[in-house]
Amino acid sequence: MRSILSLSFLAVFATGLPARAQEVKPPAPASPLKTVWEGKKSGWELATAEQRKEIFTFNDGYKAFLKTARSAYFSTREMTRQAKAAGFVEFTSAAQVKPGAKLLVNSRDRGLMLVVVGSEPMASGLRVVATHHDSSHLDLKARPIYVAGAVAMFNTVEYGGIKHYQYANEPMALVGRIDTTDGKTIDVSIGLDDSDPVFVIPDNAPHSDTPLRSRTYQNVLESEELDPVAASIPTDGSLVATVMKEMTARYGIKEEDFVSGELHLVPARMPADVGIDRGLTGGYGQDDRLSSYCAARAALDLKGTPKKTVVAYLTNHEEAGSVNNTGARSEFFNNSVGRLIAAQKGKDYSDLDLRLALRASEVISADTNDGINPLFGSTSEATNAAKMGFGPAIKRYGRGFDGNSEFIARIRGVLDRSSIPWQTQTPKVGVGGGGTIGQFFSDWDMEVIDMGVPLLSMHSTFEISSKVDTWNFYRFMSAFFAQ
Repeated sequence: MRSILSLSFLAVFATGLPARAQEVKPPAPASPLKTVWEGKKSGWELATAEQRKEIFTFNDGYKAFLKTARSAYFSTREMTRQAKAAGFVEFTSAAQVKPGAKLLVNSRDRGLMLVVVGSEPMASGLRVVATHHDSSHLDLKARPIYVAGAVAMFNTVEYGGIKHYQYANEPMALVGRIDTTDGKTIDVSIGLDDSDPVFVIPDNAPHSDTPLRSRTYQNVLESEELDPVAASIPTDGSLVATVMKEMTARYGIKEEDFVSGELHLVPARMPADVGIDRGLTGGYGQDDRLSSYCAARAALDLKGTPKKTVVAYLTNHEEAGSVNNTGARSEFFNNSVGRLIAAQKGKDYSDLDLRLALRASEVISADTNDGINPLFGSTSEATNAAKMGFGPAIKRYGRGFDGNSEFIARIRGVLDRSSIPWQTQTPKVGVGGGGTIGQFFSDWDMEVIDMGVPLLSMHSTFEISSKVDTWNFYRFMSAFFAQ
């Protein structure tokens, strides 16, 4: 009886409760499972206040380099200047090759090796960061001047992968060198000083471009239309004479000298900070003078004598397939390393020493890659694409083009021990592509990994990089060299 009354009381009590007290809230949905990659933080969030100062200081030096290094030729010259200021000397004799020596090996003024000799014999292997410091541009043809309408034009051929429309209406500078039959080398630079004229490919006006509107994305300008205006005031009735009068006055050349010239038309705009917070660097030629600057500075700033000999190798012509005798396909690297090992071993040196040294060497093939674009995100596969500001990327292409798993693991260790944020990069299958000079070092039986940092507007006339990525890439190369 007692239990029945108790139950009745409880029933009456329950019916008297407010309605909201009877509601049973559904359980909160379980948090979606996140991968470790979703929890990664931006390099900016990981940097201390003092490190942020270092980031901006390092990138100020990088921007100054970009202002000067408008081609592989001028990049070699500028980095040679910086190397000599840091105590590096031209490698000319075997007596120079001793632990701690800082040596410079020039590749026909278009490429460069910066070498710090280690405490161990070079035959035991080297640590190499290999980059390229050529960038997409327009080359002058051998007979570059012609007249069209009321102006003289420069006749060009494209170099590297460009989107033609990006070069229209872009102020450009003429840079490079001319070699004459009397043995002179003449540096050419018009368009980079404030007082210089610039050269411009004129676009068609919207008032008269109806016949052109059916052109597609890449051929808004055809290859033979990538020609800038060179002059407009006739000299004795000739516009060609006007161009040659100015070139002769500046450089003492005649028209036939263009045949033995390496002259490039490159964007004339100066590098600049991008974004209200100044967290990005904008400028021409960051693919891949970014990696080249980081590698060179890592070698120049190295303290003490490393265990293994370190090499920062800046190559030419990557954007054209690493061709010619200054590209990574050439024998320059092997010849130079052979000379250095022979300097250490003397008369006991053999070709086998070089081969074994290459096999025991580790190579970072450093080259920028495209980052996830905020406007065109569908062109990346987001879960495996690199993001701006999240650190150097280990490139995983698949199809046999990756570094060996054990070497990737060692590189991960270098990154983690140095507290350097890192990520990975795999192009969207069937959409993306690209590659680095690493394949050529792999051919020589070296251990190679491809790495880079992401850019926006890659291969354009004004590429964009994250300052924290650039700094962290330099830190990684420094740690790799210092092992």
